Amino acid sequence: MKIKIGTAPDSWGVWFPQNDKQIPWERCLNEMVEAGYEGIELGPWGYLPNNYVQLKQELEKRSLSLTATTLVGDLTSEASTKEMITLLDEMAKLQLKFPTAKYVVLIDDCYTDLFTGELIRPQILNEEEWRSFVRNVEQIKNHAKSTYGLEVVFHPHAQSHIETEEQIERLLHNTDINLCLDTGHHAYADGDPVAFMRKYYERIPYLHIKSCDLKVRERMQKENWPFAKAVSEDIMCEPELGVVDMEAFFEVLRDIDYSGWAVVEQDMYPAPFDKPYPIAKRTSEYLKTISNSINVK
Repeated sequence: MKIKIGTAPDSWGVWFPQNDKQIPWERCLNEMVEAGYEGIELGPWGYLPNNYVQLKQELEKRSLSLTATTLVGDLTSEASTKEMITLLDEMAKLQLKFPTAKYVVLIDDCYTDLFTGELIRPQILNEEEWRSFVRNVEQIKNHAKSTYGLEVVFHPHAQSHIETEEQIERLLHNTDINLCLDTGHHAYADGDPVAFMRKYYERIPYLHIKSCDLKVRERMQKENWPFAKAVSEDIMCEPELGVVDMEAFFEVLRDIDYSGWAVVEQDMYPAPFDKPYPIAKRTSEYLKTISNSINVK
């Protein structure tokens, strides 16, 4: 097992390219290094510098590797899919200059408004909508592979059209796309990330690590919170604290001889600027401890 522990701007409360509630990118990068991470995702396009020379300089002086870019949009829409491919083309020009950044993490937009909870798309797709969804996913995946040699990994996400284990398995059956398994979102949708990883590890080359606080989810459901409100109440929590059995998960990684990135991506928006770093440092130390412990068993 050769796990590399990374992180993402999301763990510092970054959801948007620019937002006055978000920590300055220089401080974000500095704290990522101080917390003990080896690699980072690029995050929302435009948050970190997207000029190659500047980004290369900023990462190299902190000994950080770039692991992936992220592509988020409405995958039920052909027009949105075209826009996502255009953005992928723009990001790829930068990404290809970083050999460690092999993945594009693809996420379907939520079917609810993040901040109001209003239903803005059908929660369940009919057969025709599902076929269109699959076509759009495959179009993005094939474009990235054939044009740039990049691998698109699909990230199931709370309140999106791929959130439950049943929906994830249907996607795996209907396409050949691989997954970015997010342990927190998987648990949020009542899945078992430990058993799922053991069953489908051959389709999971890339990981997002966090946990889920089901007590917060219970309040969310009872009080009808939108997802952003639940995030602000720490529904997605440190790996050591939530429902996911993280030691058992890492035992699976050992058993399958996982070799790749495990990226801590703990949803946290908005976050007071002094909140993310202590959490990130504790998380980094915890994951390295259990990884080393399991490796020597």
